[in-house]
Amino acid sequence: MNVPAILDHAADALPLVARIRARQRGLKIVLVGTGVIGGTVAGWVAPHHDRLYVLDQGATAQALRRRGLTIYPGDRPECRTTVQVKVIDDIAEVPDADVVLMGVKNYNLDAVASLVKDRLGDRPLVIGMQNGVENQQILPRYFSRTAYCVVSYNAWADEAGVIGYQKPGPLVLGTPDNSLQNELHELARVLNLGVDTVVTDHFNDAAHSKLVINLTNSLTTLIGHRRREISDPALFQKLLTNMTWEGVQIVRGAGYGECRLGGMPSWKTIWVGSHLPRAITKPIFERNVAKMVLSSMAQDILQRGGHESELETINGYLLSLADRQGLAVPYNRAIYDLCRSEFAKPHFTPLDVTDVHAAVLARG
Repeated sequence: MNVPAILDHAADALPLVARIRARQRGLKIVLVGTGVIGGTVAGWVAPHHDRLYVLDQGATAQALRRRGLTIYPGDRPECRTTVQVKVIDDIAEVPDADVVLMGVKNYNLDAVASLVKDRLGDRPLVIGMQNGVENQQILPRYFSRTAYCVVSYNAWADEAGVIGYQKPGPLVLGTPDNSLQNELHELARVLNLGVDTVVTDHFNDAAHSKLVINLTNSLTTLIGHRRREISDPALFQKLLTNMTWEGVQIVRGAGYGECRLGGMPSWKTIWVGSHLPRAITKPIFERNVAKMVLSSMAQDILQRGGHESELETINGYLLSLADRQGLAVPYNRAIYDLCRSEFAKPHFTPLDVTDVHAAVLARG
């Protein structure tokens, strides 16, 4: 079986003539939200496309105006690039926007979509850049031309307007029914000026393959990975590999195929990690864990001390798919229940990995 692959370095393969044409096309793009994803995309693309605008407010907008947007690769923090971006306070300042990239989290998407519709109507192409597939239910309520983007890298904010990233892309554009292909290829030509971007004809496979990897966000947040020492690395490996293997089974059982997203573990690697002895799998696991940075969920819960996260749109959604199939997924159910109760506390304190494992065992 051929597994579709989203390759790294798509921008490198873009011919020079195509780059020049992309510059000349002049798509007017508004990026709503300069969090870690919106900020990195803006930082990569703005130097090459002068018709990119970013919409933000408060301290972030002030910082962007005062000192620009700074981005850097996590493995080379000294290699910082500062970019001047066009900051707007109201999307109505760009009434003729061709494309609106929604860089906000799922839990803010409905309100932001309503605002954009109120200001711009139904004219632009609107792209949801959120994890999961909930955006496929929200955006079509407001817009007739909607598409989606799987973000295949991690990033984090040191402060407003200063963002580190794991690797530059790729971005994977598509629609569930493969509509809007011409528009998406035109957008990809522009984005490819700064970041690897591809258009896929199996978008929901890509979105669900990413969801399997996103499952790790809940566990790493729950145990404070990157914030405190893991007391039992073997238990951490057992929890994470079994959790993601259950995710593969859920997604595959729901009829979705694997889509290889650049640099992320394959389903075969996940199976190996959860089935073979640790003496064999430990080096593979440690290499993959070494790539992990503070997840978006950990940034919401641990770094900002909030209570809103993507737990429902990632873990809750996959558990609903498991319920429809009658699948017993004890690792995911136990970790989801723990996250729901612990994240709701006024002051969340990460759990020890042994406590999480005990909760899984209690599931039977």
